Amino acid sequence: MSMGTEFSHLDDEGAARMVDVSAKDVSARTATATGFVRLSPACVAALRSGDVPKGDAVSVARIAGIMGAKRVPDLVPLCHPIALHGVTVDLAIEDGGVAITAVTRTADRTGVEMEALTSVSVAALALIDMVKAVDPAAVITDVRVEEKTGGKHGRWHR
Repeated sequence: MSMGTEFSHLDDEGAARMVDVSAKDVSARTATATGFVRLSPACVAALRSGDVPKGDAVSVARIAGIMGAKRVPDLVPLCHPIALHGVTVDLAIEDGGVAITAVTRTADRTGVEMEALTSVSVAALALIDMVKAVDPAAVITDVRVEEKTGGKHGRWHR
């Protein structure tokens, strides 16, 4: 089997290529990704009380996550530019840190998993930027796709 048929993003000589999706049907597609930012108890307390020196870290992270989803083709070389029809980013302050969930939606020829993953990742980075003075040891963990729908394969759930 040639590399071109084994890996869709490689041609027959093994060079990277953007897959041609023009023949695929347009369908409604969604992806949900999650991640977690581990934080110190002092940082969690500061988030809960609104005492983060830089301001509203959760709101900044939410907007950053939305913006990140819209920039995927600029950041991930072989991703297709797609029309995002919706991006929802939720951040929940928990005892050990902040849980982040992003849901991305489109009606297009390819999925939105990378947009959901990038949304979570950028939201986590923005959150760390906002709290780094309080907790320089913050850690981003467990960024992953939880579910995707649409396209030829329908629904996939972790």
